[in-house]
Amino acid sequence: MKTILTTGSNGLLGQKLTEKVLAEGRVKLIATSRGINRYPVKEGYAYAEMDILDVAQVRAVIQKYQPGAIVHTAAMTNVDTCEANKELCNQLNVDAVQTLLSICEEKNIQLIHLSTDFVFDGADGPYREEDAVNPVSYYGESKVLAEELLKNSQANWTILRTILVYGITNDMSRSNIVLWAKSALEKASPLNVVNDQWRMPTLAEDLAEACLLAVEKNAKGIYHVSGKDYMSIADLVRKVADYWSLDPSFINEISSTSLNQTAKRPVKTGFVLDKTIKDLNYNPHSFEEGLAIMDQQMKR
Repeated sequence: MKTILTTGSNGLLGQKLTEKVLAEGRVKLIATSRGINRYPVKEGYAYAEMDILDVAQVRAVIQKYQPGAIVHTAAMTNVDTCEANKELCNQLNVDAVQTLLSICEEKNIQLIHLSTDFVFDGADGPYREEDAVNPVSYYGESKVLAEELLKNSQANWTILRTILVYGITNDMSRSNIVLWAKSALEKASPLNVVNDQWRMPTLAEDLAEACLLAVEKNAKGIYHVSGKDYMSIADLVRKVADYWSLDPSFINEISSTSLNQTAKRPVKTGFVLDKTIKDLNYNPHSFEEGLAIMDQQMKR
């Protein structure tokens, strides 16, 4: 059984990976994150504090546990913060990847790196893996730089690009679009939602499954991982309102140009999933199925 080490284990995807490993036992898990372990169950896996910017600590943890694969979920993902603080974005999204990559090359460890639809400009989605990248934000640029590091390395690497991940954990330090929309509508708060950007939202459980499939199949190369449904952000929020029987009259559709965001967003992304379905046996849930899964988890 392979031993995998996850970075960013306190985040949404990190916690879903822990949950999945504990439920299914397909790999041995070393969960790592900055600070204390926020996952409620502490048995059945190892946890180590690891700041991905602390090169000595990263080396020491990997040396101690000798994983066969690293699933690198930690990153700076707030698009506007990345635009405003390019230096920190670069440290977290590029330099940290170089650190992991160097160690993976030395020790022959598979590196599964999470990337994003924001590597594309959104002029011509949905995208295939081989389509040309052209980011319109610094966040997207940092992810392209990281991808280039992997492509030019001697490591055994896998890039999983994903889109708009949603889900729920016990200790959400950050919200995501589904929780944000549900919470605002439950409070009957007016909600400004863009109607001119299209995405394929990804259930965190599906993304966690893709990570494990990439490890088990020793996949090499770039894979697109998202949900199967293509929709505008406004449609997404309307589906949330519809699922939980919330009043859609609080949804105010606006154009993205009126938002005045620090960073530009691609207009139409979305992925062609054929390669991932064929090579990895990836089988994502529909958006409605994803909402039903979240609903069940909220009732626990």
